[in-house]
Amino acid sequence: MAVYTDVTAEDLSAHLARYDIGTLLSFKGIAEGVENSNFLLHTTGGSFILTLYEKRVDPKDLPFFIGLMEHLAARGLTCPQPVRMKDGETLGELAGRPAAIVTFLDGMWIRRPQVMHCGAVGKALAELHLAGSGFALTRVNALSVPGWRPLYERAKDRADTVAPNLAATIAAELAHCEASWPKDLPTGVIHADLFNDNVFFLNDRLSGLIDFYFACNDILAYDLAICLNAWCFSPDSEFDFAKGRAMIAAYQAVRPLSAAETAALPLLARGSALRFLLTRLVDWLNVPPGAVVTPKDPLEYLRKLRFHQKVTSPTEYGLA
Repeated sequence: MAVYTDVTAEDLSAHLARYDIGTLLSFKGIAEGVENSNFLLHTTGGSFILTLYEKRVDPKDLPFFIGLMEHLAARGLTCPQPVRMKDGETLGELAGRPAAIVTFLDGMWIRRPQVMHCGAVGKALAELHLAGSGFALTRVNALSVPGWRPLYERAKDRADTVAPNLAATIAAELAHCEASWPKDLPTGVIHADLFNDNVFFLNDRLSGLIDFYFACNDILAYDLAICLNAWCFSPDSEFDFAKGRAMIAAYQAVRPLSAAETAALPLLARGSALRFLLTRLVDWLNVPPGAVVTPKDPLEYLRKLRFHQKVTSPTEYGLA
């Protein structure tokens, strides 16, 4: 989450008049992440999250994101619920941006995940994949393999200012993924960004998933590979076998992986690491002037990529 667009109290109060959630008491920006502008609202009716969708978000995708949260919640997954306006709409406009308000989930994200947290995430991810079945809308993953080369083109001229030979490293890995990416694995709705700041816990119990604004249709096991990268490495980018084993076992207890998915996991993990290396690199090199945002270190994912490049068997991730 982040803040790119400022909102005045007067404009926000006028916007809230379109809802039945009370009058504004206070609000503050949330300065984490890189995609949209987010604010924590306190009104006389409770606490909510306001999101302003920035220019990187295609307005045509917003019905998918909003509808998906409603679909998942109706099937028992705990996630934010879009708040409808008095006229029944879920999307409005504020400060020149498309805007939505969603319910606030209790809990906090875990900065140093333990094995138990990784297991809980694996279970929740599999439940999300099953709950997403039957969702009527579809959205292509703009940040899957075909989207990686344009990102590379945007960053390659300055990549070596971030790390020596980074451009050449990315070019070689990109060519490998483009040539080898699997085409026949099970697909469905994926979260595509289930990092630890998008999962809430209360007393070590997973209490909800948030931030569905990268959600799309893609390879289900790719979503698991994203979570292995996000949750199962130590702060110095060493893979934690126990965390990986707990996550995969909990996932498979709900949705068993096929033999083809299992065999593809090392490649999917490499691709996941490359995807976040590229998007973080582009963001690192292009922070908008004046933005209240903390760009994330792209080199974290270079280190993870190097680990995956050495993996010779999916058992190295904890697969039985």
